[in-house]
Amino acid sequence: MKNILIILCFITFNAAFANDGWLNILNEGGNNKGIICTDAIQKAIEKASQKGGGTIFFPAGEYLTGALKLKSNITIYLDSGALLKFSDNFDDYLPFVEMRYEGIVMQSFSPLFYAKDAENITIKGRGVIDGQGKAWWNEVYRIETAKEPLPLTKYQKMWEEQNKGLFTEPYYKRTIDKKFFRPSFFQTYNCKNILVEGVTFQNSPFWTINPEFCDNVTITGVTIFNPHSPNTDGINPSSCKNVHISNCHISVGDDCITIKSGRDRDGRKYARATENVTITNCTMLSGHGGVVIGSEMSGGIKKVTISNCVFDGTDRGIRIKSARGRGGVVEDIRVDNIVMKNIKEEAIVLSLFYDKDTKEEPVTEKTPIFRNIHMSNITGSNVNKAASILGIKEMPIQNITFSNINMDAKEGFTVNTATEVEFHDVKINASVGSSFKISDSKNLILDNTGSSTPIKGVPVIKLDNVSNMMINNNFPFTATDIFMEADGKETKGIYLKNNVFNNVNTIVKKGAALDKKAISEQP
Repeated sequence: MKNILIILCFITFNAAFANDGWLNILNEGGNNKGIICTDAIQKAIEKASQKGGGTIFFPAGEYLTGALKLKSNITIYLDSGALLKFSDNFDDYLPFVEMRYEGIVMQSFSPLFYAKDAENITIKGRGVIDGQGKAWWNEVYRIETAKEPLPLTKYQKMWEEQNKGLFTEPYYKRTIDKKFFRPSFFQTYNCKNILVEGVTFQNSPFWTINPEFCDNVTITGVTIFNPHSPNTDGINPSSCKNVHISNCHISVGDDCITIKSGRDRDGRKYARATENVTITNCTMLSGHGGVVIGSEMSGGIKKVTISNCVFDGTDRGIRIKSARGRGGVVEDIRVDNIVMKNIKEEAIVLSLFYDKDTKEEPVTEKTPIFRNIHMSNITGSNVNKAASILGIKEMPIQNITFSNINMDAKEGFTVNTATEVEFHDVKINASVGSSFKISDSKNLILDNTGSSTPIKGVPVIKLDNVSNMMINNNFPFTATDIFMEADGKETKGIYLKNNVFNNVNTIVKKGAALDKKAISEQP
């Protein structure tokens, strides 16, 4: 009997110890029958917070809630079979809170999960979280498609009242004039030590996982499913540092993973760069881009590595985008070990002409800069266009390398307005046009580059106003009609060295504007 009592006491002690800090939501006034229970969940969060923290546990079943305010040292744990739905009644996301929308800080609807100035926040488990975003999407469509001005809703009037004096650039007026800004699914604002692990997010009203001004963010093993829908990006760290994204599976209505740091003057005002970011072991399916940097990058983006990812069916693969007026620097980016397939547009994009057509202007704080970007070990098949590099005259894209890249694409690789660009062991098999088109650029190296499927009458490499360039170590294996065509009055200092052109009919086709001394051919 004594031994039995000891065992019972031991079991009771351990059970109490194991449950200490865990609040089963069904014991805290919640229900798993799909009846709204926002108050019960929020009270459980407050109760745990008052004790220094804890875990809000959701057993299997269906839950319905409005916006939730997370606190420091709180874990939301969804067990397998748990489905947490968010209300599609906009009133359940009032009052407005300070949040960031597309790089602009404003007062608007509370994100579904929201935290401000907190730390040690976790969402984990094997459950599903559904944002029920359709009502939000439909409201945007209603506003956007109206043929005549609509009377303002109470939410638009609230937005007007609470955002007086908010400044945005003229090109952004169309968006601001909506006065209706959908909430992110998960936005932690000025927080640190964030963990999102294992859960599935679906049907987000807007961006899905969106830490803003945060430090030490880990997102791992997460699945995100959003259908074709407006701006439903997957993971968007903005003005954050020390971000780790791994082992995620993403299929969404916009970009899968996007790194940002604020828009225009508002972003420069906060001047908070996104830095020290690792993205690895992820699969991306439907989406406008696989991994995207920008276009809101006015605070700067630096020290980013992207590795061991698969993009299958996205519109684009790696995309770095900005425009005049943004300002900010994107630098020290590494992309390695990427497989792309069924890419509808470009596999790789670096563009400073993202959302507006602008003219050359003096270099100021509004001038965006792309530099020190290096991509290697990339395979692409069934790609529409291999790559597009497009800089601006006052700030060409600088110090870019492409190494060990193999792509089968309809169109090839274009470079315009760039400097210090190197290609090493790059094969682009284009079915239309040249594999490499380079214009208005200087200081380039093409080392063992070419095509396995050269087109008769079409040069593999086409140059226009290019200077100071080395083309070396090329040995076309396949019968090639024209290896290179060069033209332009500014083309000069082009050196061909250590190449074997036994299989080439015409090594260099010279245009009418080309200077006779522009090209030097050496054995």
